[in-house]
Amino acid sequence: MPPPFTYYGEPMSAIDDIAANLPIDQLAAQLGADPAVVQRGVYAALPALLGGLEANAQDPAGEASLLAALGQHDPGLVSGQIDLSNVDPADGERITQHIFGAQQDQVVSQLGGVGGGTGGLMSKLLPMLAPIVLAYLAKQMSGGQGGTAAGGAAAGGSLGAILSQILAGAAEGTSTQGSTSTGSILNDVLGGLLGGGRR
Repeated sequence: MPPPFTYYGEPMSAIDDIAANLPIDQLAAQLGADPAVVQRGVYAALPALLGGLEANAQDPAGEASLLAALGQHDPGLVSGQIDLSNVDPADGERITQHIFGAQQDQVVSQLGGVGGGTGGLMSKLLPMLAPIVLAYLAKQMSGGQGGTAAGGAAAGGSLGAILSQILAGAAEGTSTQGSTSTGSILNDVLGGLLGGGRR
């Protein structure tokens, strides 16, 4: 049996790991928002994106679709400081629509409340973060060393299992920036909207 999957960046949670490499001031300037508000929004949006991906990956067809999407995202994007000029918001719009489907507006609205910002800010922030999250997952699927997602799938385990482990670590970790914890976002914001995969 392969060894248990360990996500890249421990002991930091995945959310801390991604957020630590985000140029918050630059992102805030692009969004026209206060950096402190954007920082709180990031800590609300990242678990929502990861939780939404996990819910999708519970279905074999959904997991296959996500694996195909991971193969189109360069893990190098999250190797060190993230260059926002390499992030395509239009790609992010497609990703968030795929993740949340008909529930997207409700997720955006609720995240705007818990993240200390507004739904309008979240509607811009989620598409910026979605390609980054897929690049991060592509890196995990390849053992944290880059390469294609498909190449690391056999060694790393199923995408659904990896997402579950990442989210468990994040919920138990220290990602509580702002007033709402990661676990609260997964359960309270996504639990009633996305169903499967929520604890």
